[in-house]
Amino acid sequence: MVDLSPNRRAWELAQRVIERQVELRAEVHRTKAGAVVVDCGVEAEGGIELGLLLARLCMADLGRVEVTPMLLGEIPMPHVSVCTDHPLLACMGSQYAGWEIRVGNFFAMGSGPMRLLAKKEELLGQYGLGDDADVAVGVLEAGQLPPEEVVSYLVEATGVKPSSLVLFVARTASIAGTIQVVARSVETCLHKMHELGLDLRRVSAGYGAAPLPPPAEDDLGAIGRTNDAILYGAHVTLWTCFEPETIAERGPDIPSSSSRDFGLLFLELFERAGGNFYEIDPNLFSPAHVTLYNRPDGKRYTFGQIYPDVCWKSF
Repeated sequence: MVDLSPNRRAWELAQRVIERQVELRAEVHRTKAGAVVVDCGVEAEGGIELGLLLARLCMADLGRVEVTPMLLGEIPMPHVSVCTDHPLLACMGSQYAGWEIRVGNFFAMGSGPMRLLAKKEELLGQYGLGDDADVAVGVLEAGQLPPEEVVSYLVEATGVKPSSLVLFVARTASIAGTIQVVARSVETCLHKMHELGLDLRRVSAGYGAAPLPPPAEDDLGAIGRTNDAILYGAHVTLWTCFEPETIAERGPDIPSSSSRDFGLLFLELFERAGGNFYEIDPNLFSPAHVTLYNRPDGKRYTFGQIYPDVCWKSF
């Protein structure tokens, strides 16, 4: 019988990553209490393969993540592609970085299936998403490794033993960190649809791809490039079961071009917002191009388009 427990699935993959730490250029640390912290791109070098595995861990190993050759405009460029047959659980229940972790001076965006155990987010309750695992796997987007008090907080929040917690950490500017963020094209699309009031239980499968930016010199630059890669360069296809009237009404609002802030580079918007992420129009955060394969009427609906020139300006 296939085990769809997100944390147990991620735990099995996590053990394989730990076993390959030298090959993957990761560094494994243990806290005094026995929790495992895997450095994927803070002080460790990491690389492409580690980034792909990190993205799979974010999705609780309920999807495939690959680097694929595509064109951005007329120029060849690697893209990060992702597909899943469990979009709600893999993307919103696991991959979505919906947990702001603040302990003392430490801050990180938390993703991965550990969120299902902590139950800190309203979204999880709305869809009845949860897990009964006695192990927890999380991914932190942070510029430093979590100190002991942060790990203790996560142990308490998830309700597992310290030895049953594995955390993977990468800064955005690292190779692995950049890949795991760009692998969020489908997740970003689903979150936008949720904000538009569309029932994500009507999405049965998803595929997406976004250009993989060159490395930035710092995390802020990497945040700008990875956001621009999705906002202006990502295309997503979803297999859906909506009424045609619903698609006609809400479909044009799904891509990033529906936002009042569309057209500017993310770092320009961030600076204009005074460094306050929440001052940026939330409608912006979506892929550039969205296609729906809708089962009830057997039709293909397409919204938005790719903007290569904006991506190249960012990159």
